[in-house]
Amino acid sequence: MKKVLVSVLAVAAIVLSSCGNTDRAHQLKVLNWADYIDEDVKAGFEQWYFEQTGEKVELVYEMFDINETALTKIEVGHEDYDVFCPSEYIIERMLKKDLLIPIQKELIPDSIYYFDNISPFVTGKFQQMAPSEDVKVSDYTVGYMWGTTGFIYNPQFVEREELTSWAAVLNPKFENRILMKDAFRDVYSVLVLYAYADQIEAGEVNRDELVRDITPERVEAVKQVLLQAKKQISGWEVDFGKEEMTKGKTWLNLSWSGDAQFAIEEAAEMGVALDYIVPQEGSNVWFDGWVIPKYAKNVKAATYFIDYMCKAENALANMTEIGYVSCAGGENAAATILADQNDEEEWPETVDASYFFGEEPIEVDGEALDPHALHLNPVYYADKSIIDRCALMHDAGDAQEMLLEMWNEIKLAR
Repeated sequence: MKKVLVSVLAVAAIVLSSCGNTDRAHQLKVLNWADYIDEDVKAGFEQWYFEQTGEKVELVYEMFDINETALTKIEVGHEDYDVFCPSEYIIERMLKKDLLIPIQKELIPDSIYYFDNISPFVTGKFQQMAPSEDVKVSDYTVGYMWGTTGFIYNPQFVEREELTSWAAVLNPKFENRILMKDAFRDVYSVLVLYAYADQIEAGEVNRDELVRDITPERVEAVKQVLLQAKKQISGWEVDFGKEEMTKGKTWLNLSWSGDAQFAIEEAAEMGVALDYIVPQEGSNVWFDGWVIPKYAKNVKAATYFIDYMCKAENALANMTEIGYVSCAGGENAAATILADQNDEEEWPETVDASYFFGEEPIEVDGEALDPHALHLNPVYYADKSIIDRCALMHDAGDAQEMLLEMWNEIKLAR
């Protein structure tokens, strides 16, 4: 998950509905990231479900802040959450460990079937998580939010041209001015592309292979880059990066696009201009998605809830509220999303978002919009030329300990 995290204590203290009702046939337990939904959308589900099914359901909504902690509650504690919203590598791990139940899409009438609103781009990326060729990943998960990883930067101190490569982390000009996300998978997944840029260019290896297949040699290569970058790194952050950037204490922050947009907006309110860039070697493209865990008790309501979240109006409301980009962009949702997001006055430069919205023109308010040239926020919707250089981050599997060991060595190194 690539968003602002809150403390475990804060999350534990916020439970928006009592779990005292043990009638699980009329109770839906949802586990989602903190501050990751529009409150009106959430509040409207119980009534919508009653209107569709004639049945009452109580929504019990809990929040988490760490993928692995939430997974442990399900895998080890056998917690009976009906809906869970983990990141892509956790979804992949749950598929491998047989911890997911298929989403029962056949329960949803055609009149309210919104699963097709998800962009085929997202569905295609999710299929890369399949543990075997006979597993159709879209049977088990539906995309919610997505984005990229890059640099947030302060143009007052940094020229955009200085950040076209991940080599920026080695630039002595930025000594003690770079914040690094305390997220070893994300950092590894982008710096391995830098470390092997020559091999990528020569066609000896591709980005997907580099990110997916974690080897001792590749881990060592990333370790050496990070060791060389130590003088430039001022700290390892989860949530304070935007504040440091706004104050000008830090000039660069390796971060997620959603956090970047949040920081850009907050800084603008304080009269500070920030920007975001994805270096030319490539990056990772990340996703969070809805799943039904193995120990769920109300699969019917869970399926309806996931479908409800795919409704175009709800997807847009969630996206607008939390500042991340919805996975909704399929044929039946594109017009709704673009009616709100496509804005030539605010975004005079165009981006090619045909990878996400499809190749055909999209009619919005009587105008046929060309998906190859849309006026969209480039932090939200990166140009196709950037996405073509991005790879999906995967479950580290047995290489997890190797990555953790490398990460700890780097953080302790002087």
